[in-house]
Amino acid sequence: MKHPIFVLLLLCSLPVFAQDNWPRQMPVAGGGKIIIYQPQPESLEGDKVHARAAVSVTQNASAEPVFGVIWCDAWLETDKNSRTAALTNIKVTDAKFPEDKADDAQIAKLKALLEKEVPGWHIVISLDELTTTLQQEVQDKDAPLNNAPPDIIYRDGPSLLVVLDGSPVIKDDKQVKMKRVMNSPFLIVEDGKKYYLYAGKYWYASSEVLSGWTYVSSLPSKIRQLDEQMKKQQASAQQGTTDKDQGFSSPPAIIVATKPTELIQSKGAATYAVVQGTDLLYCNNSNDDIFRDVNSQKVYVLLGGRWFSAASLNGPWEYVAADKLPAEFAKIPEGSPKDGVLSSVAGTDAAKEAVMDAQIPQTAKVDRKKATTTVTYDGAPKFEPIEGTSLSVAVNTSTTVLKDATGYYAVENGVWFQSANPTGPWAPATERPKDVSKIPPSNQAYNVKYVYIYDSTPEYVYMGYTPGYTGCYVYGPTLVYGTGYPYVPWIGTMYYPRPVTWGFGMHYNPWTGFSFSIGFSTGIFSFGMTFGGFGGWWGPAYYRPPYRPFYGPMYGRGPVVIDNRHINNININNNLYNRQNNVVTRDVNRGALGNRGGGVQNPNLANRPGAGGGGIQNRPGAGGGGVRNPNLTREAPRANVPNNVFGDRDGNVFQRDNNGGWNQRQNHSWQPASQNHQAQMNRDWQSRNRSFNRSQTSRQFNRGGGGGGRFRR
Repeated sequence: MKHPIFVLLLLCSLPVFAQDNWPRQMPVAGGGKIIIYQPQPESLEGDKVHARAAVSVTQNASAEPVFGVIWCDAWLETDKNSRTAALTNIKVTDAKFPEDKADDAQIAKLKALLEKEVPGWHIVISLDELTTTLQQEVQDKDAPLNNAPPDIIYRDGPSLLVVLDGSPVIKDDKQVKMKRVMNSPFLIVEDGKKYYLYAGKYWYASSEVLSGWTYVSSLPSKIRQLDEQMKKQQASAQQGTTDKDQGFSSPPAIIVATKPTELIQSKGAATYAVVQGTDLLYCNNSNDDIFRDVNSQKVYVLLGGRWFSAASLNGPWEYVAADKLPAEFAKIPEGSPKDGVLSSVAGTDAAKEAVMDAQIPQTAKVDRKKATTTVTYDGAPKFEPIEGTSLSVAVNTSTTVLKDATGYYAVENGVWFQSANPTGPWAPATERPKDVSKIPPSNQAYNVKYVYIYDSTPEYVYMGYTPGYTGCYVYGPTLVYGTGYPYVPWIGTMYYPRPVTWGFGMHYNPWTGFSFSIGFSTGIFSFGMTFGGFGGWWGPAYYRPPYRPFYGPMYGRGPVVIDNRHINNININNNLYNRQNNVVTRDVNRGALGNRGGGVQNPNLANRPGAGGGGIQNRPGAGGGGVRNPNLTREAPRANVPNNVFGDRDGNVFQRDNNGGWNQRQNHSWQPASQNHQAQMNRDWQSRNRSFNRSQTSRQFNRGGGGGGRFRR
């Protein structure tokens, strides 16, 4: 018997407004209801997500439900600080009700009605739902990153690595009003015949920059005045927070490095404990990720997402690919003290989720009439060619400025600008330069290939950037930090650093991405007095990674709480769009997806008329709102049924019973599913369950940084 499903939907007379719990229930006149189960994302292209969802339709209170699957496209508006994404301008692309065997005309009417109603829903999902359920389709095309090991120094006492980008460059600094070592993120100044180093809450003195640093408690007058400024700066940064300093309780020894170097350390001679269920030992008196493989007796250390091994902690070290590690690493249990390394072990769920998370952009809309930027050069603009491309890059500015045959492009805080002149005026770009995707990682401009232009209207350009812009790169089956290449800084009357990979003990966690190690505590860098930002040491001028949030299990249970307080990141918001005027994030209201015209397929284009199809001239309202239903005024309640119904790619519907078994909807009843179907559904169920656990943990974790943030106009 055929059920006129579309007739049931036409009875929907009550407004609905979707909410963030699954499944969701839409009331139908006469006591019926439509239940929509948690969406199952299938693919992500730029900021466009394609997903399916199981649905059930009940005509009235006594009728049998009819189950089916709908497919939708939506635009993703992300807030990576809160780990949430809004699905906006939803478009239903297909629907199947296999048990009803509805004819094409009925399905067409069903789709038409859903297309009318669905765009009015406001659906917010957690990014953890997205990363754990999205089927990974990332191509493992490794860019030629530099994986040569840095100098790895081991110490068994409190030590701090002070990084210099080459030999000391000492110049007058107008802000501190004395000579300063410009090519270091640390504050090193010259007063008389001595140099003074500020490292968090401690001052050191030495007669030379590269060695001989000793802690000093008595400061000369100029340094004392500077110290007062630094303390005020730190107090201001900590105001209104509950953050605790993770830094040293006593002055650490200072090690100065002028080439790529990493410091690993233990509290006294290294001691080891067993990693449960494996043949691995981990160094239990170190905050670094140090392991010993019992079988080979080799030592392994994880730095910046890359593994290195040696016969002892004193080296020599060699690079080990994530998929070439001993099999024991993949057996590290989630919830154990060192499970944080699982994101860097090929084949683990944590690694797959990290790779997928790196594909999700932070999105924004840019006002075409108001947004602009200013580029400052040290002298006349100077450009050098980028190997393998038709582009050149400016070398004497802190802004990434590219030149091609059509003009000039600048990237500032995740926004593309264009101009006919290297000095401006600058306006938002509607397309990227042609060869930007060909920029090699050996070039300082490599990170801007991860800033995208998705779409445009006469009023706005829709842009976004993925974590590659801030130095987090997919490398085969895992993530790494930095390209590994030592870029050449600009040294003139000004000093402009370039992104560095080594020297800061970068660790990955699923909430804030890569973050500093414990040695780089709050206040360790004194950027408020330099460069007008963070200088460019980690990519964009106004970006710095957050501090490592805590040391303990990352998966399987909630974050570690110390002294009843979470370790947060002091006053840092890493949504770079909040640094840019006339740019709005998570406040985007665009026209229908059907009028987009192919912007996602070619990230260089922004739907100019004739570019890829529809173009902006076909967009309803040119700025949004045309498809929204103004009558939708209240939320649909969460359905009082388990979130245990799934749809597969063929439109079949399955339900998980209380015993963990699977049944398929056939002939208006649940019947045992085949073994092949059960295997796939078990994987889908595990992904959904994992997404719930990660989302819960993420909400418990009171973060202060990591890529998203508040709105700003």
